[in-house]
Amino acid sequence: MKISSEFSKYANHYNSNNLIQERVAEKLLSLVKGKPKYILDLGCGSGALAKKIEWKYKKLIGVDFAPGMLELHPKNENIECIYGNFNDINLFDTLLTYKCDYVLSASALQWAENMDVIFNSIHKLNTPIALAIFTSNTFKTLYKTASLKPLLPSKEEIFDLQKKHFSVNYEIVKYKLEFESVRDMFRYIKRSGVSGSRNILSYKDMKKLMKEYPLNYLEFEVAFISS
Repeated sequence: MKISSEFSKYANHYNSNNLIQERVAEKLLSLVKGKPKYILDLGCGSGALAKKIEWKYKKLIGVDFAPGMLELHPKNENIECIYGNFNDINLFDTLLTYKCDYVLSASALQWAENMDVIFNSIHKLNTPIALAIFTSNTFKTLYKTASLKPLLPSKEEIFDLQKKHFSVNYEIVKYKLEFESVRDMFRYIKRSGVSGSRNILSYKDMKKLMKEYPLNYLEFEVAFISS
């Protein structure tokens, strides 16, 4: 299991709440071998991957369950967006009807209701893969300080499942995102989507956590799975 790390500084003037997801998308695309012509992007969101692909392709199918995100996704004669939830196994029956020579997914599959089932469905597509999945060590100190159980699967769980279904390259990358104030940090959590838009603390508990949180940065850990 290869482990590397990266550090990013969050500045108040930075006008995006998706800095880490952007870094993850860049790293993921660096793992893609060759220049696939028919690409499937699971959990495509507003198009972080589509915007960063530099090679010419014939078709990119972006799948997401959030209509608002699909509205923002780039569209042209080479891009098709599909409304669909990767937690619905019937979706993969539809995807089997599309021509595909690479499956990508960045910062989405950590919200799988059953990762075992989804990995099996991706395996049935019979194509190379490049997947990036946030692990339970994302916000590690925050959860520990708040005495909360992490929402996401552990790197060990993801490793075992990818070995079961793919047995390909597996790399853990740790990111740290530094903030100028604790308030900026928690504003980022709320707006970035990394927490899955889940409100897990009351206002009172959040204020207590903001006072007791010992770091000036947030931790992120991402599992990269690639053929």
